[in-house]
Amino acid sequence: MQIFSRSLNYLPLVAAVGVAVLGGGLTLGIWYYFSPRNTQVGYAPEQPIPYSHKLHAGELGIDCRYCHANIERSQEAMIPPTQACMGCHAVVKKDSPKLASLRASWSTGYPVEWVRVHRVADYVYFDHSVHLAAGVGCVSCHGRIDQMEVVRQDQPLNMGWCLECHRNPGPNLRPKDQITNMTWMPSDEERTQLAENTLRGPQHCSGCHR
Repeated sequence: MQIFSRSLNYLPLVAAVGVAVLGGGLTLGIWYYFSPRNTQVGYAPEQPIPYSHKLHAGELGIDCRYCHANIERSQEAMIPPTQACMGCHAVVKKDSPKLASLRASWSTGYPVEWVRVHRVADYVYFDHSVHLAAGVGCVSCHGRIDQMEVVRQDQPLNMGWCLECHRNPGPNLRPKDQITNMTWMPSDEERTQLAENTLRGPQHCSGCHR
């Protein structure tokens, strides 16, 4: 007497297909929902001082290079030292409760413990000065900082995103004297010149992984 139905012969095949479909769906889900575009874009940590880029860079029009003084010469953008802030706040709103941490830093010599927002992996080599020298504007990577009350990560900063620009940098290039201008838009002539630019970033592994 046959105990098991013949249809059970298909059970291993059905199980294999089910595992493949479930595994594939799970892999795609993790690949999409756990990508930097979903897990890092929008990151806006609370800072020890409620510094508003919308006020300073936007309404007051302070150039990025006043606070991030070494971006055209250094690999790092540099977090502004207390001295840069006190250049104004020794006089402006010098008694504001919101600036208590700044005054404490100034009197003790210990830096303000700002929370880093933009970060690439430790195994990635990135040089700010090289990109600015090529004509890549701040807004391409950091977004409209001049409109942010609280700074947030605007782009994923992952390898695929970087390679898109390295393959076709034209849309992100601008004249060198406009790299910190958040509102700059190219004229028709400039757009044509930038589109014809033959500059290309490295696309081989050693270009960014050293």
